[in-house]
Amino acid sequence: MMRQAGRHLPEYLELRARAKDFLDFCYSPSLAAEATLQPIRRYDMDGAILFADILLILDAMGRKVEFVAGEGPRVEPIRSAAELDREPLEKVMAKLAPVGETVERVSPRLSEKTTLIGFAGAPWTVAIYAIEGKGGTDKTFPRQFGYENPQELDAILAQLVEASAHYLAMQAKAGAHALMLFESWAEGLPEDGFDRWVIQPTKALVSRLRELGVDLPIIGFPRGCGSLLAPYVERTGVDAVGLDTAASLNWVNKTLPKGFPVQGNLDPLRLLAGGDGLEARVRQILDGLNGRPHIFNLGHGVLPDTPIENVERVLKVVRQGAQ
Repeated sequence: MMRQAGRHLPEYLELRARAKDFLDFCYSPSLAAEATLQPIRRYDMDGAILFADILLILDAMGRKVEFVAGEGPRVEPIRSAAELDREPLEKVMAKLAPVGETVERVSPRLSEKTTLIGFAGAPWTVAIYAIEGKGGTDKTFPRQFGYENPQELDAILAQLVEASAHYLAMQAKAGAHALMLFESWAEGLPEDGFDRWVIQPTKALVSRLRELGVDLPIIGFPRGCGSLLAPYVERTGVDAVGLDTAASLNWVNKTLPKGFPVQGNLDPLRLLAGGDGLEARVRQILDGLNGRPHIFNLGHGVLPDTPIENVERVLKVVRQGAQ
């Protein structure tokens, strides 16, 4: 489950308190490896998700990144591609080297049946943070920036593609079994903007990874993209796609290629609420996607107040359905 390592686990909160701040947490391989392994120990999950953050790439590229309590991430904003070109690629990768060490620590400690998923933010989502300096907005300014400065935004996205490709290739070399691209802010884009800012950079990133010799499965997660999911699957080159909470299972089955793998899509609020409705919805999802390869997951992240017993209840139903 996405963000399975996090604030709903008491052991995570204790571990988090050992770091001076969130960036220190992510850059400390011993702490990040432990955070990655905690949900495997507690829940015996099929997949371990690398503990990191999508904004590490911007920090490594020389932008000031901080996580403000009660507010979320803050990034030193940019207005040109040149401002994102402060550091040579070798220095960027050296800054991110602790993430590779985290993967190296985790991979040998997993059983053969447990997949280790590495990840990065997809270029458009990372660009939003770089341009706007924060998340949690309606993304108006980055879109306006793209309309008024199309070549400049293309250049920013190209820089993020190249840095992210080497970052993910490092994770693959260190022992990741699959890679995931989190396009967390794909919603609300018009078709032409989605093509230029989401599909094309993602296609370029997948192609660049293949050029770098990475042959791992790549999962794309264009959250909130609605009917644009079909061209995303058709044209980006991803091997599987994450479904957000609002994705209609019938529509997915009718629209996506037969046999194309999907991941998702339980509502995190349903997981938090629990009750018989939780089990019923889990079964609906399992039944609705039964005709294609399906990785059960949430449609977004685990909420901090989610009861552990609700997660355990979901796992029990999923495992019964897999038998």
